[in-house]
Amino acid sequence: MTSTILTATGTPRPRRAPGGPAGTRPRGPAGTHPREAHPREGHPREGHPREARPREGHPRPDRPRALPPHTVFAERLLAVLSGERPVHWMLGHTVGEAYEQLVRIAPETPLRSLGPRPVLRRCSVQVDDGRTAVEAFATIAVGARVRAMAFRLERGGDQRWRCAAVELDGLGAATRPVPRPA
Repeated sequence: MTSTILTATGTPRPRRAPGGPAGTRPRGPAGTHPREAHPREGHPREGHPREARPREGHPRPDRPRALPPHTVFAERLLAVLSGERPVHWMLGHTVGEAYEQLVRIAPETPLRSLGPRPVLRRCSVQVDDGRTAVEAFATIAVGARVRAMAFRLERGGDQRWRCAAVELDGLGAATRPVPRPA
């Protein structure tokens, strides 16, 4: 079913009926959801092809796979270091010296250039024996250049991961004055 509506300039424009292309509208009695038209015992979608049980070791196709914490933190740190997000965006996600490290290195980071947006290429992790800390490193592509980022995640008593240290190409390392020989 089509009708004609007028645009802001007064020219007619055809309008399509809701529901998408022909043949895609729900089938069933008017006012009911197609899956509720013929209820079965048990689950209302029992026997539906998408409800089939996944094979062992395969994720469910209808649920998005959650990213591991080190990848989530790498993306968050990249957003802050590239200037896409402010440093205080990481306040609840850092512990100890990490926030001060971000405050110190974010303004001088070469990721804040006006060129192409930095992209996370790879993120790998090494987990400690107690599974309470993670040492991660990531490679970041900025145009043709590749940068390195390292960070440490620690799991708190509330079972949430927080960033405890950050380094970007060695910029996050604590700088100590070098003693000069007398």
